[in-house]
Amino acid sequence: MKTTKEQEIPMEMKTEKNYNKTILVGLTALLLCLGVFFAFDKSNSIKTIDLQKSQIEKVTADKSLLQTDFDASLVRLDSMHAVTVDLGQKLDMKTDEIEKSKVEIRSLLNKKNMTESELVKTRVLIKGLNSKIADMETTIAKLTDDNKVLGEKNQALTSDKENLTKELGSTIVAKQELEQKVDVASTLNASNISITPLNIKRNGKEKESISAKKVDKMLVKFDLCNRIIKNGSTDLYVLVIGPDGKPVSSGNNFSGVFKTREEGDKFFTAKFPVALETSKSKSVTFSFVPENNFVQGDYKIEIYQNGFLIGQGLSSLKKGGLFS
Repeated sequence: MKTTKEQEIPMEMKTEKNYNKTILVGLTALLLCLGVFFAFDKSNSIKTIDLQKSQIEKVTADKSLLQTDFDASLVRLDSMHAVTVDLGQKLDMKTDEIEKSKVEIRSLLNKKNMTESELVKTRVLIKGLNSKIADMETTIAKLTDDNKVLGEKNQALTSDKENLTKELGSTIVAKQELEQKVDVASTLNASNISITPLNIKRNGKEKESISAKKVDKMLVKFDLCNRIIKNGSTDLYVLVIGPDGKPVSSGNNFSGVFKTREEGDKFFTAKFPVALETSKSKSVTFSFVPENNFVQGDYKIEIYQNGFLIGQGLSSLKKGGLFS
């Protein structure tokens, strides 16, 4: 039997009370689930944070190692700079490739937060950079050896050139000495010199005379000979020195100055070319008329060729009498 109190509670109130209990139990369960979920989620978050922190530390450490490798690569590169400057264009292409790699690596390393893929890429780039640097080192070593060999060859060539220059100098000197000897040896010799004072008659006939007053011109004859002179023409200079010791100017031929080998510049009375043949004698005849009349005394004739005195003669004129 139900008690009086229970009988007094209405049915609707009982139903509402049971509903509230159900809601309370559900909320409690929900809170427990949420608590468990948040506790689990917090645990997972902590693990995730720890994992990310560990990854960041690893990335940072890897980045530091990569930076160290990159710096070491740059040190190697700088150490070769002085050598590469001298090697010039042969290394330009390799240098350009290395510069591009340096820029790309430096751009990645300058990032504040690097991803794993970027670390991998940087690692590959540095490896490639070191490979290029090693290739450059090999190239430099080869080129250095080549330059050394070329330097040794160049030194040998320089030495040979110096020796050849000395030999050439000696040869040139010997050649010049020989040419000088040949030049001197090719100088002509004048022989059989004769000087004839002549008086020219009104009818044009010529008669020998030793009277200064009657002599109108002097006829000079001589023979020329040289066994080694080449065929061709050579100039002869004739100097006539009068009784007063001074050169005589010719009225028929050009007078001027010529150079001698031993006495320097000298005045000449006459100059004329002579055609010669090797090893053949040549007879030469010429005459001169002074600008002024002949006078009493000795007239000295000097014949020059190739700057040397090759012959000389003397003719004496007398004052002459009434019937001379």
